[in-house]
Amino acid sequence: MYNHASSTGSAFPAVEFDAEIIGKLSQSGPRYTSYPTADRFQPEFGYGQFLEAVAGLRMRRSSRPLSLYIHIPFCDTVCYYCGCNKIVTKDHSKAATYLDYLKQEIDMQGRLFAGMGKLEQLHFGGGTPTYLSDRQMGDLMAHLHASFDFAPDQQGEYSIEIDPRTVSVERVHSLRKQGFNRISLGVQDFDPDVQKAVNRIQPEAETRAVIDAARDAGFRSISIDLIYGLPKQSMTSMEQTLDKVIAANPDRIALYNYAHLPHLFKPQRRISEDDLPTPAVKLDLLALCIRRLCAAGYVYIGMDHFAKPDDELAVAQRQGRLQRNFQGYSTRAESELISCGVSAISAVGATYSQNEKTLEGYYEKLDEGRLPVVRGIKLENDDLLRRILIQKLMCNFELSIGSIEQSFPIRFSEYFATELQKLKAFEEDGLLIVEPDWITVTPKGRLLIRNICMVFDRYLSQPRLGEAQPLRYSKTI
Repeated sequence: MYNHASSTGSAFPAVEFDAEIIGKLSQSGPRYTSYPTADRFQPEFGYGQFLEAVAGLRMRRSSRPLSLYIHIPFCDTVCYYCGCNKIVTKDHSKAATYLDYLKQEIDMQGRLFAGMGKLEQLHFGGGTPTYLSDRQMGDLMAHLHASFDFAPDQQGEYSIEIDPRTVSVERVHSLRKQGFNRISLGVQDFDPDVQKAVNRIQPEAETRAVIDAARDAGFRSISIDLIYGLPKQSMTSMEQTLDKVIAANPDRIALYNYAHLPHLFKPQRRISEDDLPTPAVKLDLLALCIRRLCAAGYVYIGMDHFAKPDDELAVAQRQGRLQRNFQGYSTRAESELISCGVSAISAVGATYSQNEKTLEGYYEKLDEGRLPVVRGIKLENDDLLRRILIQKLMCNFELSIGSIEQSFPIRFSEYFATELQKLKAFEEDGLLIVEPDWITVTPKGRLLIRNICMVFDRYLSQPRLGEAQPLRYSKTI
């Protein structure tokens, strides 16, 4: 019998790297920041459907906490690896226009959700949120506080992604005073040759100065983003980067797999494929990162996230409160996600909704007095069932079959008979254990959690017309 309590205990190895299995099973697949995934959203879902979802919450007198995402799409320069929805411009007047419209959207959302729950989570992403000037950021934060009822600083999680090249020590202190208590730094790699190859020159001293300033300013958590599989990366260069990252001692580390998709992301066409590590070296880089970070005391949270054992992310996982959303792993499982800004995605009630992806479309909708929702989806019972199941596996690496049967009117073994049959191949490879009441992912299976979850994704057997699956998704490893 498998000891389920041990899967989050320190005596149990968090993750095991098996190059042979990973090589065999690596394929294109979703990251499951949502289920159904964003490529399944429909244009029939618009502003009216979003209003219906909010009205449904109000009718049920929902008092779930609120989570707010703000998308700032601008960057000064382009990083060649980037696949984000961004606008590269040195004309900062464009940000002033954008902020006027963003505030309109914030006003509308604030009125819709007035009195429904405290705002316990805020995340600024992009682009580069610190593209905004200090004054613009202060003004925007004041506007947010006027529109939403923020939980106190010690209770809320208020985070911002920053580019260390765009902030001074003084600016970091200012961000803390403006209400942010968590900070995430894009680093990617400390090696100068790698930085040059991706057009992101960022001296280590500059990054360390920002980290030190964040500690001095009293930020509760400091996170660093790294990418493996970038051009010019080698085992030696990655070893040196990891030495520097571990010495910097961040609370969290996000380690992303570089997905080379030049047919989707134009800047990636400037990367020479000859400079990319081979698939075998890329796997070795991943193994090195996992080994070094775990040896340095970080807990493998899942997918691409590591955290110190006392960080809120690790604590939330141990307590079963972890969830995944469009910003990755999150500590607030029971909250409504409201997202503002171009291309931003909200998760409200049993719906997902995405804003217009272009500035023109975004401005046009707001000029009409409408929220800029361009597409979305209302989840059916089957979607809700599979969403919970995939969330549990992604976040906890185990699933209580009994709890699913209590929450939904199904007999698991019958409803998922086809899926259970498919899981047998994973079981034979030692990636999971299926018992009458539990599905448990083993340490060897954790790196392949996306593959396991894909078994329960009914949309993968319904390809979209004219779209080949490998073009839509990155490799699972």
